Amino acid sequence: MESQSCPGERRASSRRLSAMPIEVVRSVEALRARLSRESRVACVPTMGNIHDGHLSLVRLGLQDAPLVVTTIFVNRLQFGQGEDFDKYPRTFEEDCEKLERAGCHLVYHPDEQEMYPEPQVFMVDPPSIANKLEGRFRPGHFRGVATVVLKLFNMVQPQSAVFGKKDYQQLHVVRHMVRQLSLPTQIIAAETYRADDGLALSSRNRYLTPAEREEAPRLNEALREVKAAVEGGDRNFEALEFAADALLARHGWHVDYVVVRSRRTLLQPDADERELVVLGAAKLGTTRLIDNLEILAS
Repeated sequence: MESQSCPGERRASSRRLSAMPIEVVRSVEALRARLSRESRVACVPTMGNIHDGHLSLVRLGLQDAPLVVTTIFVNRLQFGQGEDFDKYPRTFEEDCEKLERAGCHLVYHPDEQEMYPEPQVFMVDPPSIANKLEGRFRPGHFRGVATVVLKLFNMVQPQSAVFGKKDYQQLHVVRHMVRQLSLPTQIIAAETYRADDGLALSSRNRYLTPAEREEAPRLNEALREVKAAVEGGDRNFEALEFAADALLARHGWHVDYVVVRSRRTLLQPDADERELVVLGAAKLGTTRLIDNLEILAS
């Protein structure tokens, strides 16, 4: 299957930052043929509904490689029962226009038949940390994430791939998989992209009502209070976690967790460990939000 220009290319041409129009490829055969002449490729895996956070990953990829491939695939395997697979926003034409303006060169957009031409019985089983934090509330999620990421890496065969720190546990799992399976792909971690009021950008933010959107930055505020306390010398993590949980609950949040963990393991930190992260997940109305902040303890 031949590659093609992105929908909306002509409308976006006057605003294009890249030297060539963005290409859309839908089959692994066409993808490998197109990339065979490239010396270095960076990959940005996404599920689409592109926002400024995704575009910051593309720009970081462009600092590492002359060609960036953004993948757009809504991966059924990482959605649990009752989650939002069917209503997950699919905005492909808009996505292409945004990616083109950001300088992305190629979009890999396989359909489900291309990704899973037969039942996916071989799966990547991540380590036990994948069953904690997000994994506790989304059973099987990281199994689906690791499997699709490995498949995408095999299809694109990138020298580097960019993942955002907003999905901190996902980044941890992917790094661990790459290291354990000796994959020839460098993982680049990108800082969380935030709105002016501190809310971490997410495709699911569009589910928030106007009142919920006004309230949503409180999750980041609660995490910042924990970070400030720990960096000020307070290591009573349990008390700090309880206070953050209570703050959110008073304002109508249903809190899944607010915890301080080791950056290295995502487990409870050792007594003298300094490189930490506070992670939070909570539901506001019907929308579940996650966030985190890295901490350098005193």
